[in-house]
Parts: sequence; structure tokens; C-alpha cells
Amino acid sequence: MPVRALVMGILNVTPDSFSDGGLHDRPSAAIAHGRRLIAEGADVVDVGGESSRPGASAVDEDTELERVLPVVEALASDVRVSVDTAKPAVARAAVAAGATLLNDVTASLAPVAAELGVGWVAMHMQGEPRTMQIDPRYDDVVSEVLGFLVERAAAARAAGLREVWVDPGIGFGKTQAHNWALLAALPSLVEAGFPVVIGTSRKTFLGALTASADGATDPAPTDDRLEASVSTAVRAVLDGAAMVRVHDVAETVAALGAVAA
Repeated sequence: MPVRALVMGILNVTPDSFSDGGLHDRPSAAIAHGRRLIAEGADVVDVGGESSRPGASAVDEDTELERVLPVVEALASDVRVSVDTAKPAVARAAVAAGATLLNDVTASLAPVAAELGVGWVAMHMQGEPRTMQIDPRYDDVVSEVLGFLVERAAAARAAGLREVWVDPGIGFGKTQAHNWALLAALPSLVEAGFPVVIGTSRKTFLGALTASADGATDPAPTDDRLEASVSTAVRAVLDGAAMVRVHDVAETVAALGAVAA
């Protein structure tokens, strides 16, 4: 287990995110929730203004900027802020407002991160959010995802980007079996030499697991996925993840502290 795994708190400033869409879509509500995440022990707050849930439609640049910039500006003096975006213009504006990490679901913003002198998280996603869960297929999900991430991360490092993280993109263009295979193979990704971010929090494959345990056929609602979310975050850290991206910061921090004690 790493000496100190980091906890990234999720702050969706959106009306349509899969778990908390609409709860914090006004700047005042988002800022208040961000401060709660900080108080609960988040090392990083990840601010997103465009949902990347399965089936989500894209939003325009101006809308995304309007959502994220007030929140980044309000929180950046109190915690490290990451911006969850695929748009170079949003990344640049968020960094100007105080963000120091780009959480990039497209793994395409390394040149922007290098230009701005900030950290970069390269995530794997098959397809795009609108279509990614329509029959995702791989010949070998572990080798394909790991190969993609290592190639992108190594190229970014060679180009001079100093802080490079990798994220296998649990739930992004993957079946339940793909997700579990990637989590089982996490030590292999860690061995590649780049710090790993894992995000399982409240995702559908955990809802299916919880439903199966309860004898139900439909996935458990997002509010009933806490135990599975925390358990998989702890398991990921034990397997070498350097940061976990979560909705439930207080519970995750407590669980990681108990394991490390």
C-alpha cells in the first residue's frame, strides 16, 4: 500500500451526471459542496462541467466555462483543484482560475498540460460518452488498455510533461467483466511506473454487484452503492493505486485510514 494514497473528491457542476446530476449545478451549491469535500479530507477536488456518463450529450464551451470557472476560482486557494474536461479552452481558462491538474477522459490534452505547466491524468475510454456503453468489445481488455495508457503517458513524459497520471477508465466503454478484469490487473499497470488513478465510485457495475447480492435483477440505485464503492477504492489502494476518485470522501478517508493503521 502506498504510504499515503490521495483522495480526489468528485464535484459535478452538471444537471445530468449519473449519480449527483442537478445537486450542485448552481455555483453557490457547488462551492458549498466543494468546501464540504475539503472538510472531509479530499486532497484534490475534481470540478467537472460536462457529464461523461454513458449516453451523455456534449455541452458547448461557453456553458462548460460558465459552470466550472466560479467554482475553481472559489476553491483553488484552499485545495488542489483538478478540472475534468476534454476541451483545451476550458482547460486553459480553468488553469488561469487556479486549477493545477487536468483530468482528461480523452487522453488528448497532454500538449495543453505541458504548455500550461500543470499535471495531467490520461484516462482510457473506448468511443465517446454518448455511445461508449453500446456493446464495447476488446480482444484483450487488459493488454489493450494498459498498452494505450503506457504509450500516451510515456510520450507525454518524453515531451517534457513532468506530472503524468494514468486511469484505466472503469465504466468508460467497458462491460462488467472488463471492469473487474482491469481492477484485477491493477498491479500490472502500477508496475509500468506511472501513478494510477482509479474511479469506481457509485458506478453501474457496482450497482449490479449489490443487486446480485440482494437477489434483485436491476442495478442498485446509486445511493445504495456506498459499501461497494469504498471497498473497491480500498482494494485499489492496496494494489498500488496512488489516488482514488470518489463521491463519498469522508467514508473513503476513514476506510483508508483504518487500513493503514
